[in-house]
Amino acid sequence: MPVKDSLPTAEEAIRAIVSSGYTLTVYDDNSTAENAAKLDTLAAETGIRVIHIGEYTDHPSPNYRWVLIDAQRECLKNGENLIIVESDVIVSKSTISTLKKFIRSRIGLIAAVTTSENGTINFPYEYARGIREDGVCRKRFSFCCTLLTNEFLQAYDFNLLDPNKNWYDVHISHMAQKLGFDNILQVSNPVLHKPHSSRPWKQLKYTNPLLYYWRKLTKGLDKI
Repeated sequence: MPVKDSLPTAEEAIRAIVSSGYTLTVYDDNSTAENAAKLDTLAAETGIRVIHIGEYTDHPSPNYRWVLIDAQRECLKNGENLIIVESDVIVSKSTISTLKKFIRSRIGLIAAVTTSENGTINFPYEYARGIREDGVCRKRFSFCCTLLTNEFLQAYDFNLLDPNKNWYDVHISHMAQKLGFDNILQVSNPVLHKPHSSRPWKQLKYTNPLLYYWRKLTKGLDKI
């Protein structure tokens, strides 16, 4: 789980995973000193592992490429799949076990569909509102709550990711298809998504899209 401040939401997301019985590595992506200390306190309480990225690189946030490379290395070393749950996503006790049930040969990514508080499918899976059954999906995937199989991790080296980009979920989901893997979207396995809690300026995408895209283009932000 990459975390950038927004501790109330991140703590809720962390506790949901811990309560479902899984271990968790949190990548602190240059949060404030106060919030980094809160993560360390939470680690002492819950047993999560916290990696403060700023101790390893001076690259400014976001550092998703660094996170993906490190997580892939750990998974390949231990023969494990990689499950990414972002800090604005709240899982249920069965979310992760349900993702794992769909692992089989030539599956790349398995994603849980995201919903709002009222249960409506929300960003980034609005396109799935008409889908009724879990299955292969050719559209772009997000890392909101997604399992990347060990077989796919062996097939694509994250060191090849473009260092000039900020986010890699769309690229990696398309790369899985290019390499002959199927991606599974589980519409029966919803998770609560509170979009962009760690980067509030991105809420402009919904409230003032012209300003959002102006900032995106002029400031070089949010490069996918």
